Amino acid sequence: MSGRDVLIVAGEKSGENYGAAVVREFHRLQPETAFFGVGGTNMSAAGVEILVPMEDLAVMGLAEVVREIPRIKRILNRLAEEAQNRRPAAAVLIDSPDFNLRLARLLKPLGIPVLYYISPTVWAWRKGRLDTIRDVVRKMLLIFPFEQVLYAEAGIPHAYVGHPLLERLRVQKLREEFFQENGLDPDRPLITLLPGSRKGEIQRHIGPLRDAADRLRAERGAQFVLIEAEDLDRRFVPDLLGEAAGHIRRLRTDAYEAMAASDLVLSACGTANLESALLGTPLVAFYRISPLTYALGRPFVRIRNYSIVNILAGKKLIAELIQKDFTAANLVREAERILDDENVRAEMKLYFTAIRQTLGDERASENVARELAALL
Repeated sequence: MSGRDVLIVAGEKSGENYGAAVVREFHRLQPETAFFGVGGTNMSAAGVEILVPMEDLAVMGLAEVVREIPRIKRILNRLAEEAQNRRPAAAVLIDSPDFNLRLARLLKPLGIPVLYYISPTVWAWRKGRLDTIRDVVRKMLLIFPFEQVLYAEAGIPHAYVGHPLLERLRVQKLREEFFQENGLDPDRPLITLLPGSRKGEIQRHIGPLRDAADRLRAERGAQFVLIEAEDLDRRFVPDLLGEAAGHIRRLRTDAYEAMAASDLVLSACGTANLESALLGTPLVAFYRISPLTYALGRPFVRIRNYSIVNILAGKKLIAELIQKDFTAANLVREAERILDDENVRAEMKLYFTAIRQTLGDERASENVARELAALL
């Protein structure tokens, strides 16, 4: 291997999508550079040599991580050993801070500079990570404008590259076309369900979503689309849905078309919240983790809102149903509040437009590729 190789690590689906886009953009600038590391099918298709499938890092929560420490250490050691043998010119680490900051610490004594793409949420909790970042990261590449102040105050090299979602959010089909292709009734409300992409998330979220869908179908005539991750076992979600699988349409493609065509989105906290907002569709956010993880982490959280949509809006714009508040009854109540009140929907859409304007027009993948080229 040559010194022009680059180690790249993405531990979950949205980060993997962003990583694949960066590799494609970088190959326009320097097609001879080889990438290797952690990712999935999209990064592999972009030309990355996948040493570790990203599913091996799909561990959520403090309690869950504790059980997986030995396995995660083995993966860290393997990547560090590969880096020592191949001597890549740089590393691009994407999100997944519990893993990637540890990896960055192992890369530092090898003299491998780290570009970190998508900051840990140090503005929300674990601000002490800034000291680690200052020590082991050459430059932090930010996707939210408000993060720049924090990094400037901390004296950490950084750049705002724009949000990568703005490159990906493309709706190819009109609402009428989407409805027709999927056998949906244009006279009935459509609700998209986004339970998450990891198996653990889906298992914790699917019960209340299923029960709420049953009620909204019976009481409101609502119809439902559920978005599945592309690489998920095809029997996994139907087995969890049981009889409800018969009236909840599952899709692995046209996710943005479904969200844009919907009257409402019920979404796990995360990237999907921002996707819905940027598409202009009202939503309800939710999340549930293990009780132990929540109890251990809650004292360190320094923000009132969990959803990035509310954080960017600067107010409680959308409902957040967290832990014990995430119930079928609360989902139904919030769904009906939005469906029944035009003023609520209008306020959401007004703030969604403002959020879109705040993010600007930077092309994130191109900017990250240029930052990497400059580092090399």
